[in-house]
Amino acid sequence: MADQPPQYAIDAAEEFNRRFSSDSAVEVCGSSGATIEIALSGNACSSCCLYDYVGDLILLLEARSECPHAIWRLDQPSPAEPRCRATIARLGFLSEIARAAVAVGGMVDARRREFESVRGSEDAVFSELCFCILTANYTAEGGIRMQRALSRDFPAARREELAAKLKAMGHRFPNKRAEFISEAQRLRGTLCSMLQRFANGPDAREWLVENVKGFGYKEASHFLRNVGFRDVAIIDRHILSYLAANGLVDPKRALTRRRYLEIELLLSAIAAKLGTTQAELDLYIWYLKTGKVLK
Repeated sequence: MADQPPQYAIDAAEEFNRRFSSDSAVEVCGSSGATIEIALSGNACSSCCLYDYVGDLILLLEARSECPHAIWRLDQPSPAEPRCRATIARLGFLSEIARAAVAVGGMVDARRREFESVRGSEDAVFSELCFCILTANYTAEGGIRMQRALSRDFPAARREELAAKLKAMGHRFPNKRAEFISEAQRLRGTLCSMLQRFANGPDAREWLVENVKGFGYKEASHFLRNVGFRDVAIIDRHILSYLAANGLVDPKRALTRRRYLEIELLLSAIAAKLGTTQAELDLYIWYLKTGKVLK
């Protein structure tokens, strides 16, 4: 059920309309948690400066609430809805992430350099791909432990051998993960050149989801971050829990492709507001949730 819009949002919309009444108008349509839904009408909807108009509204929201806000979604007009619809997120937790960046910024920077160094080695890239297969529905610590123990086995070990070793080390799904790693062995030797074909993480991710058995959007994003891409989000339970605690998502909803990309837009907006990247933002939130900076 939608919440009553906060008074500061109504006041900001009224001020916006006083300033731009000859050109455009905004209506606060509703609120849910830490999000505000607005509709924009008038010349702004067909203007190349549409984002600037919404940016002006955000400045008014921030002035009245003394809290950062950002555009999450912005839908263009359609025959069914001639107005522009937008979702604006209240980001009252940015100072917390900023403090985490101060606390562990050096460690995160070291991780970033480590990730970027991996992409030049086919063996290292393949090892990271196997690590991300192992951590799906498992723990990062467990995946790291098994990666260290089995990195020499990943390239050529038979599925049965991998399954036995994973079982002995306590993996929850030894047979299925061994199957996925065995299937991925055909890609070894081509991964570095494949990654060079893509100018950005989202395009590379689509290829990975189509070609690596066991990879969904989260696993493919995790792998890309671990080999130096910085423009995709790893939306796992820690990230969802953090966003849910701040009134932005429902962690119980299924994480479909569409919803994954929606939440990634939000994380991109948060990262932009902080002046960082999605790769680094993930590590800061992980630190806030677990007290650790892993990979």
